[in-house]
Amino acid sequence: MLSLNDPILKREIIMDHYTNPRHKKLVDDPRYLKVNMNSESCIDDLDIQILVEDNIIKDFRFDGVGCTISTASTSILGDLIIDKTVDEALDIVKNYEQMLQEEPFDEEMLEEAVVFKDVSKQANRIKCATIGYNGLKSLLSQIRGDKK
Repeated sequence: MLSLNDPILKREIIMDHYTNPRHKKLVDDPRYLKVNMNSESCIDDLDIQILVEDNIIKDFRFDGVGCTISTASTSILGDLIIDKTVDEALDIVKNYEQMLQEEPFDEEMLEEAVVFKDVSKQANRIKCATIGYNGLKSLLSQIRGDKK
Protein backbone atom coordinates (compact mmCIF):
# COMPACT_ATOMS: atom_id res chain seq x y z
CA MET A 1 0.00 0.00 0.00
CA LEU A 2 1.14 3.53 -0.80
CA SER A 3 2.56 5.47 2.13
CA LEU A 4 0.77 8.76 2.70
CA ASN A 5 3.90 10.01 4.47
CA ASP A 6 6.35 9.91 1.56
CA PRO A 7 6.15 13.28 -0.25
CA ILE A 8 8.73 12.28 -2.87
CA LEU A 9 6.79 9.15 -3.87
CA LYS A 10 3.52 11.10 -3.92
CA ARG A 11 5.06 13.76 -6.17
CA GLU A 12 6.50 11.08 -8.49
CA ILE A 13 3.07 9.43 -8.88
CA ILE A 14 1.37 12.76 -9.60
CA MET A 15 4.01 13.79 -12.13
CA ASP A 16 3.94 10.38 -13.82
CA HIS A 17 0.16 10.61 -14.33
CA TYR A 18 0.50 14.23 -15.49
CA THR A 19 3.27 13.64 -18.03
CA ASN A 20 2.00 10.20 -19.11
CA PRO A 21 -1.75 10.32 -18.46
CA ARG A 22 -3.63 7.08 -18.87
CA HIS A 23 -6.92 7.05 -20.76
CA LYS A 24 -6.25 10.50 -22.33
CA LYS A 25 -7.78 10.13 -25.77
CA LEU A 26 -11.41 10.57 -26.72
CA VAL A 27 -13.15 8.22 -29.11
CA ASP A 28 -15.83 8.93 -31.66
CA ASP A 29 -18.27 6.22 -30.64
CA PRO A 30 -21.97 6.82 -29.95
CA ARG A 31 -21.97 4.14 -27.23
CA TYR A 32 -19.91 6.44 -24.99
CA LEU A 33 -21.53 9.02 -22.73
CA LYS A 34 -19.68 12.33 -22.62
CA VAL A 35 -19.64 15.40 -20.41
CA ASN A 36 -17.55 18.58 -20.45
CA MET A 37 -16.18 19.81 -17.13
CA ASN A 38 -14.44 23.14 -16.64
CA SER A 39 -13.29 25.29 -13.79
CA GLU A 40 -13.61 29.01 -13.23
CA SER A 41 -10.60 28.97 -10.91
CA CYS A 42 -8.09 27.13 -13.12
CA ILE A 43 -7.31 26.27 -16.75
CA ASP A 44 -9.14 22.96 -16.41
CA ASP A 45 -11.47 22.16 -19.32
CA LEU A 46 -11.88 18.40 -19.69
CA ASP A 47 -14.19 16.17 -21.68
CA ILE A 48 -14.93 12.90 -19.88
CA GLN A 49 -16.23 9.78 -21.65
CA ILE A 50 -17.36 6.44 -20.28
CA LEU A 51 -18.58 3.24 -21.85
CA VAL A 52 -20.87 1.18 -19.64
CA GLU A 53 -22.12 -2.24 -20.70
CA ASP A 54 -24.21 -4.50 -18.47
CA ASN A 55 -23.67 -2.11 -15.54
CA ILE A 56 -19.86 -2.47 -15.84
CA ILE A 57 -17.61 0.45 -16.76
CA LYS A 58 -15.74 -0.95 -19.75
CA ASP A 59 -13.81 2.19 -20.66
CA PHE A 60 -13.01 5.65 -19.32
CA ARG A 61 -11.45 8.42 -21.36
CA PHE A 62 -10.72 12.10 -21.07
CA ASP A 63 -9.04 14.89 -22.98
CA GLY A 64 -8.66 18.62 -22.88
CA VAL A 65 -6.57 21.14 -21.00
CA GLY A 66 -5.83 20.49 -17.37
CA CYS A 67 -3.43 21.50 -14.65
CA THR A 68 -1.17 18.92 -13.02
CA ILE A 69 -3.67 18.03 -10.29
CA SER A 70 -6.72 17.67 -12.55
CA THR A 71 -4.88 15.67 -15.20
CA ALA A 72 -3.20 13.32 -12.72
CA SER A 73 -6.32 12.78 -10.61
CA THR A 74 -8.45 12.05 -13.69
CA SER A 75 -5.82 9.65 -15.03
CA ILE A 76 -5.77 7.76 -11.73
CA LEU A 77 -9.59 7.77 -11.64
CA GLY A 78 -9.66 5.86 -14.93
CA ASP A 79 -7.38 3.21 -13.47
CA LEU A 80 -9.67 2.90 -10.44
CA ILE A 81 -13.02 2.48 -12.16
CA ILE A 82 -12.52 0.43 -15.32
CA ASP A 83 -14.12 -3.00 -14.85
CA LYS A 84 -16.10 -1.79 -11.82
CA THR A 85 -19.88 -1.68 -11.57
CA VAL A 86 -21.65 1.66 -11.57
CA ASP A 87 -22.28 1.33 -7.81
CA GLU A 88 -18.66 0.39 -7.11
CA ALA A 89 -17.48 3.44 -9.06
CA LEU A 90 -19.87 5.67 -7.11
CA ASP A 91 -18.49 4.20 -3.87
CA ILE A 92 -14.95 5.07 -5.03
CA VAL A 93 -16.04 8.65 -5.79
CA LYS A 94 -17.75 8.97 -2.40
CA ASN A 95 -14.69 7.58 -0.63
CA TYR A 96 -12.42 10.02 -2.52
CA GLU A 97 -14.67 12.93 -1.53
CA GLN A 98 -14.55 11.80 2.11
CA MET A 99 -10.74 11.82 1.94
CA LEU A 100 -10.72 15.37 0.57
CA GLN A 101 -13.16 16.47 3.27
CA GLU A 102 -10.80 15.01 5.88
CA GLU A 103 -13.37 12.39 6.88
CA PRO A 104 -12.61 8.70 7.45
CA PHE A 105 -11.94 6.86 4.17
CA ASP A 106 -10.70 3.53 2.86
CA GLU A 107 -7.10 3.94 1.64
CA GLU A 108 -7.06 0.54 -0.09
CA MET A 109 -10.10 1.40 -2.20
CA LEU A 110 -8.42 4.57 -3.48
CA GLU A 111 -5.05 3.00 -4.34
CA GLU A 112 -2.87 5.72 -5.95
CA ALA A 113 -5.56 8.37 -5.52
CA VAL A 114 -4.45 8.71 -1.87
CA VAL A 115 -1.66 10.97 -3.17
CA PHE A 116 -4.28 13.75 -3.25
CA LYS A 117 -5.04 13.51 0.47
CA ASP A 118 -3.28 16.79 1.28
CA VAL A 119 -5.19 18.71 -1.40
CA SER A 120 -7.78 19.44 1.30
CA LYS A 121 -5.22 21.79 2.86
CA GLN A 122 -5.33 23.92 -0.34
CA ALA A 123 -9.01 24.73 -0.87
CA ASN A 124 -8.38 26.28 -4.30
CA ARG A 125 -7.00 22.92 -5.55
CA ILE A 126 -9.98 20.81 -4.47
CA LYS A 127 -11.85 21.71 -7.68
CA CYS A 128 -8.82 20.58 -9.69
CA ALA A 129 -8.64 17.27 -7.81
CA THR A 130 -12.36 16.56 -8.23
CA ILE A 131 -13.12 17.70 -11.78
CA GLY A 132 -12.84 14.20 -13.26
CA TYR A 133 -14.69 12.66 -10.32
CA ASN A 134 -17.54 15.16 -10.67
CA GLY A 135 -17.72 14.44 -14.40
CA LEU A 136 -17.91 10.72 -13.72
CA LYS A 137 -20.61 11.27 -11.10
CA SER A 138 -22.64 13.27 -13.61
CA LEU A 139 -22.38 10.52 -16.22
CA LEU A 140 -23.20 7.74 -13.77
CA SER A 141 -26.23 9.71 -12.56
CA GLN A 142 -27.44 9.84 -16.17
CA ILE A 143 -27.07 6.08 -16.42
CA ARG A 144 -28.95 5.49 -13.18
CA GLY A 145 -31.60 8.02 -14.14
CA ASP A 146 -31.07 10.05 -10.97
CA LYS A 147 -32.98 13.27 -10.68
CA LYS A 148 -30.82 16.39 -10.39
